[in-house]
Amino acid sequence: MIHPQAIVDPAATIADDVEIGPWTLIGPGVEIGAGTRIESHVVIKGPTRIGKGNRIFQFATVGEECQDKKYAGEPTRLEIGDHNVIREGCTIHRGTVQDQGVTRIGSHNLLMAYAHVAHDCVVGDNVILANNAALAGHVHLGDHAILGGFTAVHQFCHIGAHVMCGAGTVVLKDIPAYVMASGNTAEPHGINLEGLKRRGFSKHALMVLRQAYKLIYRKGLTVAQALDELRVLQQSCEEVAPLIHSLENSSRGIIR
Repeated sequence: MIHPQAIVDPAATIADDVEIGPWTLIGPGVEIGAGTRIESHVVIKGPTRIGKGNRIFQFATVGEECQDKKYAGEPTRLEIGDHNVIREGCTIHRGTVQDQGVTRIGSHNLLMAYAHVAHDCVVGDNVILANNAALAGHVHLGDHAILGGFTAVHQFCHIGAHVMCGAGTVVLKDIPAYVMASGNTAEPHGINLEGLKRRGFSKHALMVLRQAYKLIYRKGLTVAQALDELRVLQQSCEEVAPLIHSLENSSRGIIR
């Protein structure tokens, strides 16, 4: 299953059924789980752990040292979950000791061609990064978030679950859960209703989340005032909780 022209370090740990194409380089400290398929011309450096059933396309670079000028060769790592698709030319870097020392990517994600995930990012599950979307260092991206092509996210930004960003969006502040955003710089454009419908959210939940959006963006409330109102809404709709979490944990302020 490993092409004779692949270069696999003996210190790498590779499951028996992993496929590795020609001219791919697997370095020491790399762990690759069962059912993973790696095409030609891929570079994977460690310490990196890749779970089961992933597919990594040609010319991707996974687990490389970060581009942070403060990085001085400290032993940091990358962790990738299961059943992800990492397309051509993607770059994913290990963490730094200035954060938790690890970059984390969950499961069932699609990173389209030339997407970039920088050091110390935390990416949830079922996320899509379209072509050339780029996450700067320390970005957190919630489950089911979708970033359109050429979206650029500033370091330390948090993007909540079920967010949808249009193509070419420039994100300089946090985006609360469920919100659609676009523009340079990003502005809110309502709740991601179509995405939530596809994921099985009830009519009641959709109605309450629209109310929640209006509390944040249409009523002229401060974030603290909006949080008080949202906690009341949460009593009848638990789906409001991720929105509350987004506001409570925002350090850069939210898009307006």
